[in-house]
Order: sequence, then C-alpha cells, then structure tokens
Amino acid sequence: MKEAWKTRIAGALNTLIREAGIVGTIDPAQVIAENPPKPELGDLGFPMFGFAKVLRKSPLQIAQAVAAQLEAHPDTGSFAAVGPYVNVRFDRATVAAAILAQVQSVPFGRPGTLKGSRIMVEFSSPNTNKPLHLGHLRNDVLGESISRILLACGAEVRKVCIINDRGIHICKSMLAYQEHGQGKTPESEGIKSDHFVGDWYVKFHQMNQTDPTAEERAQELLRKWEASDLETVELWKQMNQWTVEGMKKTYERTGVSFDQYYFESQTYLKGKDEILKGLDQGLFYKEADGAVWVDLNAEKLDKKVLLRKDGTSLYITQDIGTAIFRHHDWPFDRLVYVVGSEQQYHFKVLFTILKKLGYDWAKNLYHLSYGMVNLPEGKMKSREGTVVDADDLLDSLKDLAVQEIREKDREAAVGDSLGTAEKIALGALHYYLLSVSPGKDMLFNPQESLSFNGNTGPYLQYMGARISSMLRKDAQLRTQGEAPTGTIKPELLSGDAEWELIKTLGTYPEAIGEAAAWMDPSILATYLYELSKAFSRFYHDCPILNADSPDLAATRLSLSRGVLMVLQDALSLICIPFLEIM
Repeated sequence: MKEAWKTRIAGALNTLIREAGIVGTIDPAQVIAENPPKPELGDLGFPMFGFAKVLRKSPLQIAQAVAAQLEAHPDTGSFAAVGPYVNVRFDRATVAAAILAQVQSVPFGRPGTLKGSRIMVEFSSPNTNKPLHLGHLRNDVLGESISRILLACGAEVRKVCIINDRGIHICKSMLAYQEHGQGKTPESEGIKSDHFVGDWYVKFHQMNQTDPTAEERAQELLRKWEASDLETVELWKQMNQWTVEGMKKTYERTGVSFDQYYFESQTYLKGKDEILKGLDQGLFYKEADGAVWVDLNAEKLDKKVLLRKDGTSLYITQDIGTAIFRHHDWPFDRLVYVVGSEQQYHFKVLFTILKKLGYDWAKNLYHLSYGMVNLPEGKMKSREGTVVDADDLLDSLKDLAVQEIREKDREAAVGDSLGTAEKIALGALHYYLLSVSPGKDMLFNPQESLSFNGNTGPYLQYMGARISSMLRKDAQLRTQGEAPTGTIKPELLSGDAEWELIKTLGTYPEAIGEAAAWMDPSILATYLYELSKAFSRFYHDCPILNADSPDLAATRLSLSRGVLMVLQDALSLICIPFLEIM
C-alpha cells in the first residue's frame, strides 16, 4: 500500500518537474510517508516540504499540484491536498480483502529485497577460557536474528563463528590448571565443562594478585604453544575441547546455530603471511625492535602494530587471515561482523588494511556494532568472577517463570511446566535484548523481562496463546456442530479497531525489509508489539465467536488466523519460542 502510493506520488512530482523544465527526477525512495496524527485525516500523509527547493514553490502549492496530477483509482482509495500534505485514505474493503488473501500465502511478508545476494554473518566469537555470558547472549541473539531476517528477505546466508582459541588469555587458564588442577576434570567436579575452564581463568587472576611472576609464566606458555611444544599443545587441546563442548550446549539451548566454525589457531598464521607480504610490498614498515606497523594517518586512523617484536600475532593479524580464509571458502557479497561497539576502531583498521592488501571484496565488510549489556548491579568482569554466566541467567529466568506459572495456577493447563517455563525464559530474554536498537547500551532487568503485561516477550507469547485458544474453541464448536458456518466477507471489517489491525498486518513485509536494511531486529520487535496491541484492542472491541452474524464471525476469525500466522513467523525471526498454551 505505502510503496505503491510513494511510486504514484513520485510520478506526479516528476510530471511537475518536466512541465517546469527542471532537470532531474524524484525517486519513490525520496517520498516520505507518515501516519496522520488523527484518523479523520486519512491513512497516510505525504509531506511536500522536501520538494520546495527543487520545484521553487511552497509545500502547500506543491501538494495541490500533486493532487491535481493524481488520477483517481476507486479500488486504492481517495486522496486530497491538506495544507502542505497529500493525504490518502484507503478503500477499507479492498485493502481488507487483499490483506486477508496475502496473509494466507506461505510465507507472507517476504519482500525479496536481497534475493540473489550472499551474506556471511559472524557472531558470538567466544574465547575458550570461559563460558558464554550475558554479553554473549546479546551478541548471539542479535546475530541469529539478523541472519534469519536477511534470509527472509531472500539472501543466501551463512552463519559463522570464530572461536578465539589461542592467545595469552587462553594460556592464563592453562597455567592455573597446570599448576593447581591436580588432574581434576569437569566430570570429577560435577561442573559443566565450559564453567570448569572459566573457574581456572578466575584462579589465574587470584594467583596474579600475589605472584608477580604469574604473567611471565603465562607468556612463556604462549611462546611454547606457538613453538608447538607437545605437552603445551595437549593441555591446550583438552581445555579447548571442554570449553567448546559446553558452549555448544548453550547454543543449542538458546536456538543459536552456525554453518561453520573457524578457529583462530588455524588462521592466525595466514594473517602473519599476509603482513609479511605487505611488508615486502612496502605497505607496512618495521620498527628498530622488529615489530611490524602500518601507518594509517592518511586515513585518520593513526599507526597500528601488526606483529609484535617477537613475531607473535595480535587480534588484527588473526582477523586479516580469517577474513581471507572465509572469502576463499565461501565468496560472499557481504560479510557482517556482529561485535561490540568498543571494537569500532579495530574494524575500521581491519577493513582499511584488507583494502590496502588488494582485496576488492573488503569494501563490502560491515561492522554491526552493539552496546554493552549489564545488570542493575553493575558492570561484569570475568577475570574477577563477577560475570553473569549465560546458563545461570537462563536457569534463574526459568525458575522465575515456573514460579509465575504456579502462582497463576496454570500447571495443569500448560502440562509441561518446566518446558513451558524454559520457552518463556527464552522469550523474555531474547525480546528484552532485541527490543533495544543494537547500538545502545542497556541494562537487563530479569524481573521486568518476565512481565506478562507491556512491551515484553511473554506478552507477545501470551497473545499467540490467546489466539490459539480461541481457534481451538472454534474448532471444538464446529466438531460438536454448534458453530454456524459463515462466509468470509472482508467488506464487513469496517470498524476502526478492525481497520487498524488490518493496516498493521499489512505492513509486516515492510517491517522485515526495514529490519534487514538497517540491520536492526528492534524494528521487528517494535512491529510485533504494535501488532499485539492492535489485536488486543480488536479482541476487546469486536466479538469474534459471538459476532452478530455467521459471516462476520467467519471474517473476524480469518483476520485472527492471519494475525496468528504473522505472530508465529515474526517471533521465529527474533528467536522467541511460540506457545499455544500459557
């Protein structure tokens, strides 16, 4: 609806431009569509302020001229110039019929804007010295959701994860275990394997408080690893295996998956080779101490060390090698890095260096930057053991959800209380993390996230369960022969609550397209909340099963089914489990 009218408005503006002998054209994307502040003003408003300079007329004159150019199409509604706006009023019966027909198609809401493109999305990027924590949870759900949204827009998507399995931080956990582990295992201690390794990372920092040589011993382990010392490598393999096995269980629990895992230990040498090649080509330079640097002052990015004086790699070295490996494995049109905002400078440098090295595809690299996430208690620090582990947080949310089910006396109704509570916990967590634009820092409040009222995941899940319950009741009545058979007649949906719901339903493809274009799942989360509110008003104002006529009941049921289909689909795109019963 909106896009069709933007095209018509642009066409009218271009006619005025040609008639005035002005060079240039207006693209439909330049036409802004707004929702009028009052329903009586229409369904869409198109402001003409942005075209005053081009046409050398006042916005009011342009609105009148555009309205005069537009041809009336009874099936698509009416229009009128209202001050500096061209306001449009849709024909409700026509639009209702179109939306009800479209929403029944599977899948509905696929704009196809990215058809034919290949997009790789890197997210999570955990270290093998600790389990996933709350910060990873935001990263994971952001990467998983944007991958699903890009796929819904027609892109071929490849989800990848880089496991940071080498470096000084890994060696710190290894040193603590080597000196104090005494043959302990996750099984012997009854601890999830990634948590087991994380405890040794905390132990190292306790050692470091009283032992000034601990840091040097960890550095020595790193040197031994890079020299392929057999004992060091075996310890490294064992501890990494424990961590990765534990992480994969958390990924499975949260609905996160990857098409391929990359390991820094397999790519960092390629990065070193590229740096040395660039050094030979004069792209980089060597300091007196042997360290290799790049001068990016011309790009306003200062100078950056690429290889340490002892020849060991840094993160930037590893990322160079990993990017090259990836493009060789799966030539992409775009690579999206889902990484925290504190790494913005790092990625500017990375993209610039890859361009300097002659990789043309580097211009299509994109950093999807997201803000910090903390609890009300304050900032988390993994080295001090104050980090909020992902598993522990999910367990806590699940316990709160079980308590809520019991307090509402819903145990018998939901059947599997623990399974339902797990899905409510995931819905609460994922919606809370995605409802904020990625670039913003946020506080995660577990109690607020689990509310069944307001802008929360459980509220959306409850709305789906409410519609499902109504449809089950209708099916039961039909089985018993107690429900009259009616005919779906979209023209009967003439009330304001029905109309607002239909219009909201119709903007689903647009919401998906915008979320993909801006790499922002919060756009889709906001859409879902608005759709749920519109259905709640419709449900309150418009009797459905007890409508005034069988035809009206059948039509309102059809609209409800459409809402349910979109709810189910959109919830899956933002990683929220759908529940038929709550």
